[in-house]
Amino acid sequence: MQERILGRTGAPVGVVGLGAWQLGADWGEVDEDQALATLAAAHEAGVTFIDTADVYGDGRSERLVGAFIKDRPGITVATKMGRRVPQEADRYNLDNFRAWNDRSRENLGVDTIDLVQLHCPPSEVYSTDEVFDGLDLMVQEGRMKAYGVSVETVAEALTAIARPGVATVQIIFNMLRLKPLDDVLPAAEKMGVGIIARVPLASGLLSGRYDEHTTFGADDHRTYNRHGEAFDQGETFSGVDYDTGLAAVRRLAPLKPEGLTMAQFALRWIVDHPAVSVVIPGARSGEQARANAAVGSTDPLPAATHEAVREVYDDLIRQSVHSRW
Repeated sequence: MQERILGRTGAPVGVVGLGAWQLGADWGEVDEDQALATLAAAHEAGVTFIDTADVYGDGRSERLVGAFIKDRPGITVATKMGRRVPQEADRYNLDNFRAWNDRSRENLGVDTIDLVQLHCPPSEVYSTDEVFDGLDLMVQEGRMKAYGVSVETVAEALTAIARPGVATVQIIFNMLRLKPLDDVLPAAEKMGVGIIARVPLASGLLSGRYDEHTTFGADDHRTYNRHGEAFDQGETFSGVDYDTGLAAVRRLAPLKPEGLTMAQFALRWIVDHPAVSVVIPGARSGEQARANAAVGSTDPLPAATHEAVREVYDDLIRQSVHSRW
């Protein structure tokens, strides 16, 4: 698998990683054996970066990842903190950071976490010097090697990139969310900040497996968060109206190169952007994990394909999404 440097962490990682949200909660039930088998398949296929969070299954995802990495050196693990409390800016303080970090280190079974990210905090947090002073101190204390942020908006990303201690920015970036191309990716590349591309398949829409008759379980965020009822709407189907998303996928499908699935096509489109350090698709099975990882050794897409993807976005998506995030 192709490797890239993970921003200011300096760590080399495979360009396709694994997002471990599915292994915790909010995507339907995944039992422990299935979760560990998915992690194993991803690693065997070349994945060296795993992204989790303390809130995924209230620590379940972290514990599963921790059990998996125990005897497997060379895997970079990123977690996130801050979403287990009401989203008020004053809760993002050093005392809470240390407490959250203690819990994550225990869950992961490590003394020092490779990368800790603020988990989509309130916008004002990004402009608060004390927040980043506290994060710098935690690096000095050896609690974590580096820190980054996971953002909802382009404006938040640009504010974070300007911070000298921010190693990475995690942002939604896929064929239905092109706004990061305008300013975020160029700024990150210029400043040496890593980009972690999340929600790469738009909650599965870009896999091409869904239609108007697809249903999701009651415990699946694609049922209960379509309009932002539980958390930011942009996290579910990238904030795109479901029927509009289906129409866009049908326009995109003929652009898929022979030999790739629609999901692989969507991932390859992201990997084609050199400012992206790693893309983090989720997986619920070893088969999905292996198929995702295989993208890391595929050929780039033609320039004409990238132009056609932008045309679909401009025609169907831009008006409803571009100004929101």
